[in-house]
Amino acid sequence: MSATRPILDLFRDHRRSFEDNHYVYAVISRRSRGLSVGINLNPDKACNFDCVYCQVDRRNPPQIREVDLTRLRLELEEMIGLARSGAVFELPRFRHTPVHLRRWNDLAISGDGEPTAAREFLEAVRLIVEVKRKHQLDGIPILLLTNATLLHRPQVQQALSLLDENEGEIWAKLDAGTTDYYHEIERTSIPFERVLDNLKQAAQHRPIVIQSLFLRWRGQAPEAREIEAYCQRLREIVEAGGQIRLVQVYTVARTPAEAEALPLNDAELESLAHIVRLRTGLLVEAYPGG
Repeated sequence: MSATRPILDLFRDHRRSFEDNHYVYAVISRRSRGLSVGINLNPDKACNFDCVYCQVDRRNPPQIREVDLTRLRLELEEMIGLARSGAVFELPRFRHTPVHLRRWNDLAISGDGEPTAAREFLEAVRLIVEVKRKHQLDGIPILLLTNATLLHRPQVQQALSLLDENEGEIWAKLDAGTTDYYHEIERTSIPFERVLDNLKQAAQHRPIVIQSLFLRWRGQAPEAREIEAYCQRLREIVEAGGQIRLVQVYTVARTPAEAEALPLNDAELESLAHIVRLRTGLLVEAYPGG
């Protein structure tokens, strides 16, 4: 077995389950370079995208459909204790984590759907901020992983302001450059222009991270014109006064919703990232293998 195989298995294990928890989980994240404590505000698996590469198993109905904020607080407090003490790395699931990944990097609002769509989103952000302050978690950012479709909503805007004041970061999805490809991959009725407008506005108020998954769909990698259009969308965000701190380019790493959604190989992904760097001048990181 390759020496890198156990590490890849750790990266690929993004189960949003932990012990008997309903909402709070932990993963070793390649993009976070260590332990990420996740908060799943979508136990009902509801999402306004239906991405061809989605890893969420929606074949079985969810057991939990609402967010119990009292239980969320208890689970988060307990997980913070495990992460802060390092005891989480004594659990069987994380026992073989390499030394260089045994660091707690963030709290991540990321779950089985679009977190900003959760009815309890604003109250959950208030709770997370309160717990972060209580435990004096300076240096532990709160990441919001979002498809950017709802960032314009007033309630979401309130939550973003709270995050801005408490080491919050927006990690926003952008997987396409053209409207046709966007609808083909994300399979949503939400207009592409809404996503692009929301990204521009969000980036005008704080630096954001762009997360982009590229894949081989129905036997085809993205065409050159699609990648050029994608680079143009990034340039438009910057030209509108937006700040993009980082672009993360990655590919399929776990079992996708559709069997025809396959990963790009390492060379293809690195080449794609190189093109994006050249065309945009932005900081771009590639994550071969997912």
